[in-house]
Amino acid sequence: MTRAAAAPGALYLVPTPLDFGCQAEGRTLCAIEQLLPDETLDRAARLTHWIAENAKSARAFLKRIETAKGLAVPLQAQHIVELPRAVHKKGDHAPATGEAAAKTLLAPALLGHDIGLVSEAGMPAVADPGSSVVRAAHALGMEVLPLVGPVSLMLALAASGLNGQDFAFVGYVPQDTTERAKRLRELESLALKSGQTQILIETPYRNAALLQALLQVLHPHTRLAVSCGLNLPQQATRSGLIAEWKSHGFVTQLPLSLPAVLLIGR
Repeated sequence: MTRAAAAPGALYLVPTPLDFGCQAEGRTLCAIEQLLPDETLDRAARLTHWIAENAKSARAFLKRIETAKGLAVPLQAQHIVELPRAVHKKGDHAPATGEAAAKTLLAPALLGHDIGLVSEAGMPAVADPGSSVVRAAHALGMEVLPLVGPVSLMLALAASGLNGQDFAFVGYVPQDTTERAKRLRELESLALKSGQTQILIETPYRNAALLQALLQVLHPHTRLAVSCGLNLPQQATRSGLIAEWKSHGFVTQLPLSLPAVLLIGR
């Protein structure tokens, strides 16, 4: 879609399904119409310019949209650019970080093209790169329009029974056993003293190790919630005190090979 030459295009924040990587494990993906609202799919189908966390996964996303809605131009004619690799390694949430590069990526908007921003799974710029693009869009006078779709952190928080009025996303914890235990105790102390829910994530193949560390390190009366495979047919959430996790066998009830969100609180 293009606009009058005097007006820049808009930046659409396009959420993607939370089943990224699941097909590689032999799981059949759901039809995209079951995972994203019709309005979101319609808008995404009309876009021809994209900024992606990963171009390959963006093309896979567009193939699914093509099956459901068709595309404004063929997949081969879609203009897809990737966020710089430094953004993946260092993040782009700090003021001024990556904004010069982001403005370059947004150049088609100055010619009137609307642009979609996508991550590999879920909402871009939330627990994923993309905030530098959003800041740059505001600086260029573009409209920034988030579309409706899954945000795993919020879905897990809502399902946890933990404090949804005061929470913090803390991302990944150290892999080193000693450093990880230290960090988990710090987060537990903060959660118990302040009531603030602490939200963690991990690479799926490390989910089981992180969960075992939580069960070993945390106090028996600390509450832990884990959501796996959100939005997927296999999704499951378990929430309870650490003592209950150990006595009720919650670990065996979770598909830990799927993406997970883990929450600590009281």
